[in-house]
Amino acid sequence: MLVDRLWPRGVSKAKIKLDEWNKEVAPSTELRKWFDHKKERFEEFSSHYRDELKSQQHELQRLNHIRAKHQLCLVYGAKDESCNHALVLKSVLEAL
Repeated sequence: MLVDRLWPRGVSKAKIKLDEWNKEVAPSTELRKWFDHKKERFEEFSSHYRDELKSQQHELQRLNHIRAKHQLCLVYGAKDESCNHALVLKSVLEAL
């Protein structure tokens, strides 16, 4: 499941096999632009993103239901594997 608002650059929609593109659980455009993938902002970004996710409880529950029955792979376009919104989303889902 792609969990970004924007389609990742350089990735062909025809080649990638996704079951879903979920923009609802992606960070807001404003938060994403502010964060700008700067590691020094990740902690504050994570806090703000968690706040945004609080308004997506129905969608989070749906994803958690999927996760309980199937393997859920969160696909994202960020280059940094240790500093991205998918890690925050994963931890939120695991805490449900």
